[in-house]
Amino acid sequence: MKRPINRGFTLIELLVVIAIIAVLIALLLPAVQAAREAARRMQCTNNLKQLGLGVHNYESIAGAFPPTCVLRGSGSTVAMWLGWSVQGRILPLLEQGAMYNAINFDFSGESAVNLTVSTQRVDMFICPSEVDSSPVPGESGVVGTYGFVMGDWLVWGGFTGPVNRSAFGPNASRRLAEFRDGLSQTLIASEGKAKQPLLRDCGGLANINRPDSIPPPNAAPMTVAPEYAGGSCQLNRGHTEWSDGQSHQTGVTTAWPPNFRTPGYSASPRPDLDLVGQREKKGGPTYSAVTARSYHPGGVEGLFGDGSVRFIRDAVNGETWRALGTIASGEVVGGDSY
Repeated sequence: MKRPINRGFTLIELLVVIAIIAVLIALLLPAVQAAREAARRMQCTNNLKQLGLGVHNYESIAGAFPPTCVLRGSGSTVAMWLGWSVQGRILPLLEQGAMYNAINFDFSGESAVNLTVSTQRVDMFICPSEVDSSPVPGESGVVGTYGFVMGDWLVWGGFTGPVNRSAFGPNASRRLAEFRDGLSQTLIASEGKAKQPLLRDCGGLANINRPDSIPPPNAAPMTVAPEYAGGSCQLNRGHTEWSDGQSHQTGVTTAWPPNFRTPGYSASPRPDLDLVGQREKKGGPTYSAVTARSYHPGGVEGLFGDGSVRFIRDAVNGETWRALGTIASGEVVGGDSY
């Protein structure tokens, strides 16, 4: 009696099956990635909404939005800097009362007495699409990727200078009555990337030093800010400490539109550098291009004064972007323009 012959797959058949599986994976992978990014964007939107609720609850209690930091001094000399960020000031309104109660607001987050809090990771302060949210070695804090709007180019005019035109700033507590453009027309926060390359403490910016004369948002960066070439500026990184209220750490400005590409230079050939002529804690006046950036394809999420969160495209007109960032400049911005 003959035994039945059990045939397996031939090599060609096996290769065909593998090829079919590879094609199916190639077809499904983009859909899976898109679904994951959609979920991350949804969580990012929710984080911003929570921040919006936090600042509005703060306003209900205090009668105004919180300052980004508190400075005392005269001229260009800072005698005291209490740099706790908006994020730090609204912690109890984000169900983080224990962290808030552990803060000594007489000292900055960098002080030893506050390191227990400032070195804590707060997931609500980090966009889920961020590719590297690990702490920076040697820094006295943990990254945060959301920035409150702190001006166009002007962030702080110094102790005797003007207040910026946006919702938040040093020594500034905005009342809702000041939002004459309308809360639904005013951007109060957006996104930034953790560990963003930054040029700072340049001794000021040669061509940007008047609040009433700032460069247009479509100007060539090197023309209006030759400091992008490096020179005497310090190369550092921003958005590395959620507890620090300075613009390069927990702020954005509307100097350039979202994800605007700025030049690199020999010591930092990677493009997209942020720029801070003189940090707030150094005495100002402070002019900054801290650009809103994200890893979401095509734009950034934006929190508006009425608590809504809307996606703003990279292709938004620069003047429209600037108009969204002011609280009382009288612009009328249609919802279809961004």
